[in-house]
Amino acid sequence: MRAPDILKIDVKNAFGSILLVVNPLIWYYAVIIFLQKTLAEMTSNNTLTNTDAMIIWGIHFSGIIFAALLGTLLAKKIDTNKFLIAWMTLGSVSTLTLFAFDTSSLLIIGLIVLLLGVSLGIGMPTCMGYYTNAVPIEKRGRISGLVMLLTGVGMFAFSMFASIDLVVLGVVLVSWRLFGLLVFYFSKSKAETKKEKDTTSYKHVLGQQSVIFYLIPWVMFSLVNYLAGPAQEQIINNDVAIANISLIQNIMMGIFAVIGGFLLDSVGRKRIAIAGFVMLGIDTATLGLFPTQIWSNYLSATVDGIAFGFLWVIFIVTIWGDLSHSTNSSKYYAIGVLPFFISKLLELTVGKDISNYIVSSAGNNGLFSFLAFFLFLAVLPLVYAPETLPEKVMKDRDLKSYVEKAKKKVQKESSEPQKENNDQSKGDDETQPKPKESCDEYEEAQKLAEKYY
Repeated sequence: MRAPDILKIDVKNAFGSILLVVNPLIWYYAVIIFLQKTLAEMTSNNTLTNTDAMIIWGIHFSGIIFAALLGTLLAKKIDTNKFLIAWMTLGSVSTLTLFAFDTSSLLIIGLIVLLLGVSLGIGMPTCMGYYTNAVPIEKRGRISGLVMLLTGVGMFAFSMFASIDLVVLGVVLVSWRLFGLLVFYFSKSKAETKKEKDTTSYKHVLGQQSVIFYLIPWVMFSLVNYLAGPAQEQIINNDVAIANISLIQNIMMGIFAVIGGFLLDSVGRKRIAIAGFVMLGIDTATLGLFPTQIWSNYLSATVDGIAFGFLWVIFIVTIWGDLSHSTNSSKYYAIGVLPFFISKLLELTVGKDISNYIVSSAGNNGLFSFLAFFLFLAVLPLVYAPETLPEKVMKDRDLKSYVEKAKKKVQKESSEPQKENNDQSKGDDETQPKPKESCDEYEEAQKLAEKYY
């Protein structure tokens, strides 16, 4: 059975690989929303101090980061399918700890958030590596766009459970992880994966210029993102407007994640990444000129949604697998995920304080001008970054398009009735391509195509 031609990939493998990625991302989003809400309430009730909350967040994100780095070393010694099944089982079990979260013990809360972080981080790079192996590079952009769209829809649905009831949330999340486990078990690859040979080291990954050229912009984007969010909310200071802006941004992000995915497979990763950063830079600069105008914030939400849709697909799902060049990509993803979680840690701990300091020192215009400068600066490494979509793939698609156009042109002209009036048709023949010329053009296109196919 095959998927629609628009995807051109085996349904069983595609569905299993997509859900393998979507399942933990949606699960973690609901968990982080719950943790944010609960810790904020405990802080406001003086059950926890601000310092306690910062320590808890530090434990949680440290668990994710170190587990991700160590998990790649553990995974290479175990059958990949068995490792992923064990990881998803751990995710289901760790969700049960949410039922014990209603406590004032800092130690118990710390252990719970540590387990939740480890249960995500330890298998996520291997999960992404499995996804990379299952999806061919020439189709990876469009499938990744679908992954981000489904993740966004799932996040929206599960966010409602995160604010209803702890018991309901726990049951839903355990069921969701078990569903992902069952789907993966019945759709997993039958290929031999025992003790996959992996000679790639973290030193080797960070020693590649191509990785650095993509990693630097991603780090800059992540840092700018954690500063801009709290600052914009503080400036607007209107819950309804903030909710509308967030809704617009998420809708645009979902739509353009899919559009961006197809563009990645046609025009390449590098061009779309540059376009995304340029859009963010212009948008942030405009927001700096009119920070308090509601129209500028709605415009910003629209442009941000488009740019985020492009950049999330590239930097979360696609580019690190491309850069691995058919070798084990789990370490590439382990490194690539670090900026996202570090920026989230900063946002939840010191983000507001830093943005407030910059605003008090330079004003709203100064903050957004500062952020715009770094976004434009992030484009420079991308100029020198290599294109990861193989050149042959782009040439093949160009030639296929050329052949199809020439073929349609020949068919259209050959079906037109011959005009009997030579005097009237003489002028037309001078301005329109003759059927013979079109045939020659078609034959020439086919010769070019045969050179690559």
